[in-house]
Amino acid sequence: MIRPEFDEIKSFEEFSKYYWYREELIKICRTLGLKSDGGKIELNKVIQSYFAGEKILPGKKEKMIQSRNSVNGGKCVSKSVAAKSAVGCKNLTLTTGLIECGFTFGNRFREFFASQTGIQNFKFNADMVATVKKVKEDGDNSFSLGDLLDIYLGKKTYAKYDKSALQWNKFVKDFCADGATAVFSERLKAAAALWKIVRESDKPKVYSHELFEEYKKIM
Repeated sequence: MIRPEFDEIKSFEEFSKYYWYREELIKICRTLGLKSDGGKIELNKVIQSYFAGEKILPGKKEKMIQSRNSVNGGKCVSKSVAAKSAVGCKNLTLTTGLIECGFTFGNRFREFFASQTGIQNFKFNADMVATVKKVKEDGDNSFSLGDLLDIYLGKKTYAKYDKSALQWNKFVKDFCADGATAVFSERLKAAAALWKIVRESDKPKVYSHELFEEYKKIM
């Protein structure tokens, strides 16, 4: 079954049968006047509540960000402003603001967290990545490096990594692992064509050889 338009869907159960990109979820929420910030998991919860008769409205901070985006052409903070915010952050501490110090996933911050945890080869985990992205999207100046450490230690939750974002990557990997798909000179394009069919249908968002056999003549 081909994915219908959102306004044709009558329940969250029906909505959940289809794959939606984060940008599509944001657009849906904004059209409905609902909270539209956060990752796919949060946006799905907003839409689930909508189907249940509850409207989760955008907060004041989100309205300010949306307004600022419309004025600045979608760019919340210019490079010059971001650079200025990092001034005075030569010495990192747990109270240092994440936005204030111009946080990146580079060596400087990896070494800082290595010293805090005692883990020599420190690696940022997926929830830290999701959290940093949301903190920057929200413009949350109150969020510190200590808060990010608590995310790593599992003491706090700010934003969870959306594992559904890996569906496409796994689909491609499984597609290419199937020797039968070698008939295509450009496997990635063929995989993308098949993924588009699956994404816009109510079929499971996983690759299988049976799926390939069903659609190979139109890919």
